[in-house]
Amino acid sequence: MAEKSEKPLSGPQKAAILLMAMGEDFATEVFKRLKEVEIKELARQMAKLEPVSAGIIEGLITEFQGFTPSESIRGLTADGAAFFKKAVSQAFKGDQAQTILDEIEQEWKLSFFQKIRKLDSKTVGNFIKSEHPQTIALILAHLEQSQAAGIIMELPQNIQADVLMRIAMLEKVSPEIIEEIDKAIQEELTGISGVQGTRAIGGIQTAAEILNQTDRATEAAIMEQIEEQKQDLADELRKRMFIFEDLLQVDDRSIMAILKEVSSEELKLALKIASEDLKEKIFHNMSSRAAEMLKEDMDVAGPARLRDVELAQQAIIKVAKRLESEGKIRLGGKGEEDVFV
Repeated sequence: MAEKSEKPLSGPQKAAILLMAMGEDFATEVFKRLKEVEIKELARQMAKLEPVSAGIIEGLITEFQGFTPSESIRGLTADGAAFFKKAVSQAFKGDQAQTILDEIEQEWKLSFFQKIRKLDSKTVGNFIKSEHPQTIALILAHLEQSQAAGIIMELPQNIQADVLMRIAMLEKVSPEIIEEIDKAIQEELTGISGVQGTRAIGGIQTAAEILNQTDRATEAAIMEQIEEQKQDLADELRKRMFIFEDLLQVDDRSIMAILKEVSSEELKLALKIASEDLKEKIFHNMSSRAAEMLKEDMDVAGPARLRDVELAQQAIIKVAKRLESEGKIRLGGKGEEDVFV
């Protein structure tokens, strides 16, 4: 890309930016060819978009279409929600358009959840720790898993497992209940300085993704409590979690794609406590020279804090998860039948 954003854009974010850059007529034609679930995801991304520079748009056009854009490309400052409404209204007629818009507008009303996404984990943890565990579970289920994981670690230990189990057991929640939570907390939230301003809610997969991104001490403590109360749920969570050693189940092409986006320092740290089998898999997917250099660096490296090693492994897992969400690789985690080797 011509410019760097603060963090890499996900596939849905890129698609939302590109559609807005191309205009309502183009977006209308694209919407006609998408499934409702894909349209709704684009709506969420458009609603959250902040101004986008011309440089980022140029990079996306080059990435998606492989040509050098003209100098007339301008940045985005349009209202993503308004853009989406017009495009959907043109793409679909009658009840179908209204159904999609009604569902999306219900999510857009949840200003609390939109604002809370911009807060750091410690602030949110302190803010919601006195709420009922079910309320906390509903809130965390609406957030990105990485943010929810950070918030879980800020909660009192005696409620962490309870909250995670409630997330795992959430299914469909009526919009009225979510609106009640939004209204009840909205006034309190406005008192927090720095606040400016959803995904499908809950389930075992969401709980597993959140737990997967906590540190090992938190993960172990929560899993121990869940095993004492609900062994079947603990077993299911373990099946859904993707840990660093699960890279052994990932195909070589995907491993190479991951390695391209990981620094040698992170890799050196992450492999410090990895199994010999995983180390060999990683070395196998590097050039001979790069593998030898990494081995030499590991041989002469001094002791490292376990916390730093775990953070390096989590960073690599996060890269792998992002690449999978963008459709660039396939991960074969625990409990999956379709394992690529």
